Amino acid sequence: MRQRRTIYFNDARHYYLFVFEPPIEMEDAWVPIDEVAGTGVDTFSYGVARGDGLFYPSKIGLLFGSDIQPFEQAAYWRIWSNMQSLMERGLDPLTVLIDRAHEKRMDFIASLRMGNYGGMDPDHKLDSGGRGWAHEEVRDHQFAVLQELSNEYETDGVEMDFSSSPGGSSFWLKPEDVEAYTPVMTDFVRQSAEMVRSRAEKPGILGARVYPTEEMNLKTGLDVRTWLEEGLVDYVVPLVYAYFVLDANMPFGWLVEAAHENEISVYGMLQPYRLNASDNATAQMMRAAAANFWALGVDGLYTWFMSWPLGETDRGVLADLGDPELVKQKDKHYFLRKSSDQKSEHDYPAFLPLEIPSSDTGGVHQIPFSIADDCESDRVRSIKLRINITDLVTADRLEILLNGRSLASEPCRRTFNSRRTPYSGQWLEFDLQEVRPVKGQNTLQITLQERPKLLVSPLRVEEVEIIVGYGVFPSALNYDE
Repeated sequence: MRQRRTIYFNDARHYYLFVFEPPIEMEDAWVPIDEVAGTGVDTFSYGVARGDGLFYPSKIGLLFGSDIQPFEQAAYWRIWSNMQSLMERGLDPLTVLIDRAHEKRMDFIASLRMGNYGGMDPDHKLDSGGRGWAHEEVRDHQFAVLQELSNEYETDGVEMDFSSSPGGSSFWLKPEDVEAYTPVMTDFVRQSAEMVRSRAEKPGILGARVYPTEEMNLKTGLDVRTWLEEGLVDYVVPLVYAYFVLDANMPFGWLVEAAHENEISVYGMLQPYRLNASDNATAQMMRAAAANFWALGVDGLYTWFMSWPLGETDRGVLADLGDPELVKQKDKHYFLRKSSDQKSEHDYPAFLPLEIPSSDTGGVHQIPFSIADDCESDRVRSIKLRINITDLVTADRLEILLNGRSLASEPCRRTFNSRRTPYSGQWLEFDLQEVRPVKGQNTLQITLQERPKLLVSPLRVEEVEIIVGYGVFPSALNYDE
C-alpha cells in the first residue's frame, strides 16, 4: 500500500561517528535524529554499513574497525571509540538511534549496502576476482544481516541499497553472471520480503534503492519490474550513488508507473549538490527538483548530506518537502545535469555539456528539460533562462528557440561565465516575457548560424538554468478574479 513519506538518510560516518570526539555524549549520539526532528521528515534512514564493517555490534557481520587496528586515520579511531564508549555503558549504538527516532515520532529504516560484506571470505569479492552473489555464502550472509536488522532490532523496516555501486561498493555480479543470476537476485528479494513482513510483533517494510532506468538495473541483474509486479518491495528510491548532483530531470517515470500499478511507493531522491561537494544545492534548487518529482507522481521525497550542521535554511527546506503544496508558489531554480565527471559506464545520459563545432553552421541542437511551474500564472513575477557557453564571443550569431519560438526579441544580458577567467565564455541571461516555458516538457534549440572566420574552436554549452520567481500579489496593474 502506497504511503506518503519524507525520508532523511544519514550514512553514520561523515556527519556523525567520524566527527564527534569520544567518549560520545548522548546529546551528540542523538544528533542525526534531533537535527531533522520537527521538520517535514517523518522517516529516518540509517546506513548501517560501509563495505568493510557494520556500525553496530552485529552477531552476524564484522564490526567496523575490528580488523584495521591500529587506526591510520582519526576518523576511523573516532568511529571505533564512539561505538565502544556507548557499548561500555550498556548501550547499543543502533538502538540509541532507533529509540530516539521513535521518541521523536519518526519511523526508522536500516539501510544496508548490498554490494559489500565485511567479514566474509575476501576471495568472494568481485574486486578480488570472486563472483560476488554467485556464491551462495554471500547471499546467505546478506540475508542474515537483513534478518538481524529486521528481527533483532525495533526497526520499522529495512532497505536494500543496490544503488551504492559504483562509488560506494562493488557490484554483486560479474557481467558474465548477470543473465543466469538475475532470477536468483529476485529470489533473494522474494525471501527478504517474506522474512520482513512475517516478523512476530509487527510486519516490517522492505525498501530498495535502485537505479533510475530499467536498463541500468537489468544490466546488473536487478529485475525491478518483476519485483514490482509481484509486490516484493514496499517502496523504491531511484538514484546513482556515485553522482551526488541534484537532477530535477531524473528519468524514472517508468518506475513510478510500474510501482503505482501495484500500489508500491516511489520516493524521489534529492541529491545534495549543485556541482560538487563544495557547492550544495540551494533551497530554490531543491524546491525545483521536488516540484518536478511531485509532478511525476512520487509518493514522497528522500534526501541526505545537506550542508552540515543543518541550519535554519536546511530545516526550512525539509519542512517544505513534506507537502507538495508548500513548494508550488515559491521561487525555484532549475538547472540541467551534466555528464558525470567520473565517466562511469553505469550512468544515464545527460544532454550537457553540448559541443557545437565551428563548422556546424545550421545544425540544430536540442536540449530537453521539464519544469513543474505554470509560467502563465499571475503569481509568477519573473522567469529567467540562463545559458553558459564556453568560448562564446559577441560576434557569434546564434538562433535560440524555446519550444519552437525564437528568443531573439526577449531581453538578453551577457556576463562573464567566470570571474577568475572572464575570457573563457559568457552567460546569456534571457528575461522571458513573451516566450515562456510550459508546464511539463520543454525543448531548447540552439543553432550556430555564423562564427568569425579566424575562430575555429567549438562552442560548448556548459549549463542551462531556469529561474522562476514568485510574488505575493498578482503581476498585473488591474486584477480580475
